[in-house]
Amino acid sequence: MKFASENPPAHLHPGLLITIDGPAGSGKTTVSRLLAQRLGYQYVDTGALYRCIALEVQKAGIDSNSDKQLAQLCADLDIQFRNTEAQWRLFVNGVDVAADIRTPAVTMLASAISAMPSVRHHLLQVQRSLGSKKSAVFEGRDMGTVVFPDADIKFYLDADIDVRAQRRYAELNSKHAQSKAEVEADMRQRDHNDSHRKLAPLKPADDAVIIDTTHLTIDEVVQVMLQQIRNFSHFEKV
Repeated sequence: MKFASENPPAHLHPGLLITIDGPAGSGKTTVSRLLAQRLGYQYVDTGALYRCIALEVQKAGIDSNSDKQLAQLCADLDIQFRNTEAQWRLFVNGVDVAADIRTPAVTMLASAISAMPSVRHHLLQVQRSLGSKKSAVFEGRDMGTVVFPDADIKFYLDADIDVRAQRRYAELNSKHAQSKAEVEADMRQRDHNDSHRKLAPLKPADDAVIIDTTHLTIDEVVQVMLQQIRNFSHFEKV
């Protein structure tokens, strides 16, 4: 698999490696983006990497249970994060796939292939390469437990399932025909898949700061994180 990250932002503070894990609908994506912007760090949505592979699996019609076929597909992909119009977009073989990877079908397939050793092996190398220079916020499900066990600061976000389902339903409502009940059912299934897989299950790192976002606004979550960063690094002006 080829991978490139273009035009990284100039960071404003000494380089830390920050991980944010948690289940779907916990607020990871929005919060991670805002935190990275506030710090002047690169934001890396690792879930998008799994989603783009799932999209290509879907397009190619290959067997998602075949490690051999998945390994070959990964080797042939050219994946790039590009900073376009002040936001990061994901390109696969030169095509912007940011909009295509958010469908319910791709989401469920991404959850399934994320348990495959060949996919995890390829993406582990990609993610660690991106994190080698620090000054980055990595969002995912096993960032603090497997990919970056020595990260400077680890967060784990969670929320009540009904709140998470409502958030995801509101996000998808204008684009997809799923009912809220269907969204919640898919979310429960994905939670089970992610937390019960043998390879890198979803769980908080032992040293993660756990934040329940059920009754918090996005800004309140970011402020909690910034306070933790201040405590860690003495960033008085963050």
